[in-house]
Amino acid sequence: MKQIAHILVLTVAIIAGNAAQAADCYADYKAKQDNPLRLHYGVAEISQCSKQGARAELSARLAAQGWTLLNIVSVFNADGLAERKQSAGPNYLRF
Repeated sequence: MKQIAHILVLTVAIIAGNAAQAADCYADYKAKQDNPLRLHYGVAEISQCSKQGARAELSARLAAQGWTLLNIVSVFNADGLAERKQSAGPNYLRF
């Protein structure tokens, strides 16, 4: 019975950790629009903490607003937000 309780506690801790991690994930990216050419750098909250996951998620979000994702610069946690805020300007957490 003790083993079941330990397994249950461990499972709850893992689920809680994954939920906290998913809510604390961001990506910075570069995107463009054509005719006329417009470029932007932005920061977005994402649910999948990987460059591949961020690419899939942000491609769709940006395309809905007429933008094409060029690349994911990096994936990071909330600790990296402050240093990117000024560079992203109006595209900080916009998409």
